[in-house]
Amino acid sequence: MQKKKINYLDFEVDKLTRSVENVLSGDSFPTEISNLKRTDIHQITKKNGWLFNWKKVLDADDREVYKLTIQGNPDIIQGLVSISFEDDHVYCT
Repeated sequence: MQKKKINYLDFEVDKLTRSVENVLSGDSFPTEISNLKRTDIHQITKKNGWLFNWKKVLDADDREVYKLTIQGNPDIIQGLVSISFEDDHVYCT
């Protein structure tokens, strides 16, 4: 049986909030979480600064992809997460 490579994340959470915060101004914006739709794919490209192939993840049948947007502005994606449910754990991308 082949072992899966474990990737560790190299970042520090500086603060937990229920919103998106503009670091420069300190303004805070309440957020919403919803399913990523196929029509959203044109926004999440390398050209737009996204460095991960979310289209490939969205095409996979074994996972769900959610987007984070600011309330009242669902067309600008602030963040994405992919979730798959395994027998003994939940895997997030």
